[in-house]
Amino acid sequence: MMVGITGTPGTGKSAIASELLRRGHRVVRIGETIREYVLEEDRERDTLVIDVERWAEEFTPVDGIVEGHLAHLLPCDRIVVLRCRPDILAARLSPRGYSPAKIRENAEAEALDVILIETLEEYPEDAVYELDTTEQSVEECADKIEQFMKGKLPPSYGNIDWTIYLDTGL
Repeated sequence: MMVGITGTPGTGKSAIASELLRRGHRVVRIGETIREYVLEEDRERDTLVIDVERWAEEFTPVDGIVEGHLAHLLPCDRIVVLRCRPDILAARLSPRGYSPAKIRENAEAEALDVILIETLEEYPEDAVYELDTTEQSVEECADKIEQFMKGKLPPSYGNIDWTIYLDTGL
């Protein structure tokens, strides 16, 4: 079974994937699989432009976890969308050297449910689990993902509304 962990940058994907790896799960980090699919660097948006269709078509499925903000574009059996309150997300991204414009773009994407919406366009509802990482430890989040992977935690999404953060000036 291939389980994806996706979400806006800063939601905790890497930290939680590291914990799941420590627990013995196979983890593939998507960032390590896209190098040959980079078409250009968009300096204005501070991002890489990737041939996502070709990458997804050529990606070899794994029995384990795929982690990265593009994981929802792969043919996973189950997908976890990590979420984080936009003001906390912005605080997490700032020390990483993100520009103010990039922080704002990611906080707005989080407030607008962009990754969740993209995920729901690709997956049946019973394959999606939305997890708010804002006030949970890495270990608690990993526990919930393991329960979801084993079918002990039902699919769930749509209970988070951060649209109020669109008016805060983030």
